[in-house]
Amino acid sequence: MTPKSTSGATTGPRPAANSSTPTPQPPSPPSPVSPSPASPSPSPRWPFLRADFTASVVVFLVALPLCVGVAVASGVPAELGLITGIVGGLLTGFLPGSSLQVSGPAAGLTVLVYEAVQQFGLGTLGALVLVAGLLQVAMGALRLGSWFRAISVAVVQGMLAGIGLVLIAGQLYALTDAKAPGSGLANLGGLPRLVTGTAGSGAALTAFAVGAGTIAVLVLWPRWKPAARVLPAPLAAVALATLAVFALDLPIARVEVTGLLSSIQPPGGSDFAQLAGVGAIGTILAFALIASAESLFSAAAVDRLHDGPRTQYDKELMAQGAGNTVCGILGALPMTAVIVRSSANVQAGARTKASRVMHGAWLLIFAAAFPAALGIIPVAALAGVLVHAGWKLLPLRDFRPLWREHRGEAVILAATAIAIVVTNMFEGVLIGLLLAIAKTAWETSHVHLEISGLDAPSTDPIQVRALGNATFLRLPKLLDQLESLPHNRRVTLDLTGLRHLDHACATALTSWETQRSKTTTNSPTPDNPAHAP
Repeated sequence: MTPKSTSGATTGPRPAANSSTPTPQPPSPPSPVSPSPASPSPSPRWPFLRADFTASVVVFLVALPLCVGVAVASGVPAELGLITGIVGGLLTGFLPGSSLQVSGPAAGLTVLVYEAVQQFGLGTLGALVLVAGLLQVAMGALRLGSWFRAISVAVVQGMLAGIGLVLIAGQLYALTDAKAPGSGLANLGGLPRLVTGTAGSGAALTAFAVGAGTIAVLVLWPRWKPAARVLPAPLAAVALATLAVFALDLPIARVEVTGLLSSIQPPGGSDFAQLAGVGAIGTILAFALIASAESLFSAAAVDRLHDGPRTQYDKELMAQGAGNTVCGILGALPMTAVIVRSSANVQAGARTKASRVMHGAWLLIFAAAFPAALGIIPVAALAGVLVHAGWKLLPLRDFRPLWREHRGEAVILAATAIAIVVTNMFEGVLIGLLLAIAKTAWETSHVHLEISGLDAPSTDPIQVRALGNATFLRLPKLLDQLESLPHNRRVTLDLTGLRHLDHACATALTSWETQRSKTTTNSPTPDNPAHAP
């Protein structure tokens, strides 16, 4: 028996029609100057200014409570969330890449930022974000942006689901003005104690009522179409909760205000010194990879919402990196493109990037002119906004059909989410990616043997033809089928139908041939030398 070799899938002016000289005509008397034929009036210099202005106001109203809420949930001053939103509008919004998606602090990074601040301190957060931004710029310059579209959708959905679960578990404590134990698993484990503690505390029940009312407004407000067109649901919910707390003088926690300029803390030398550790490097990679993936997936989603220019992924990745670099210099939160703000921008009629730049200007004006307004916002109301945001990250509607049609993808989604809750963001995503790679490798490494000649006379060889992809994952099954063949017959193994034969399979088949030659009474006559691609 000898395997056969495999094969791969493998201009000047035109002359006048009549050249005769025309007869000279007497000059005609002068006539009054008449207007030239009507021509189209020149377009205005800013043809979409009105639409972009209106959209920028809508996006500002959506972004304001989210910027503050994400900052508070991340364990940093509320002003840092506004700074990230301002940089996302004025800088990232001005750079090329995607014309309509809006960047700022995102709920998807809240858990990771909180863990980073607890582990390394607020000062080192800027250094982490700065280096992550430079890494994003480098990835964009190396044209790696399009590779993020190759990430399994199940892993991305599992990442968002895990973030949602951890976010909800943490914000349930803020919903009652209580302090969360810490990690996602600890927060989930402490929920029964939180319920009993809230039931016996009037102050906790008051805060919970404000938070629950905020969530109710978020759910019901979009159904009131006239009001929803005037005021976005997040701003309406926070405004109503703030008004109720102020009017009733309820004794619940408010947002702590430190001032915009005093919140800016550029990282120092000691902060950069902490980046040499393994934990800091893992956090930087998590910031860069997760922020990039979320931004580019958001860009793909936003592109489906409008008919304007498509996203240039490498340029958008560099724009996000530039924004995060500046956020790091200012000691602010990391940014990503946020689908909630981006879809609001498109639905409000934005036509150019001017809308997102202006939204950054509105955030700057608000933070500079009305900083005290943040101090009257109840923390429970912001927690309600983030609980609602975390719930929307859970793919509840998509999971059941995914389980019916692609059970392996559903398992990857659930495993990624659970891994994030049990471990952390970075390790959970890595586990999801490894599972997705293993699933793909298993499904693509399918090999099939076509066996003929078993009923032929014993002097005739058995014909075996291998088809598909022969990899080490299918090697046990392949060898079991070959070893089950009669040992007193010659075998001809044809490998030309294989699209891929890896080294492990080639080595195993050679060993099987050698062993069979020793045990077969009539050893096979070699046709071609064994060959592994």
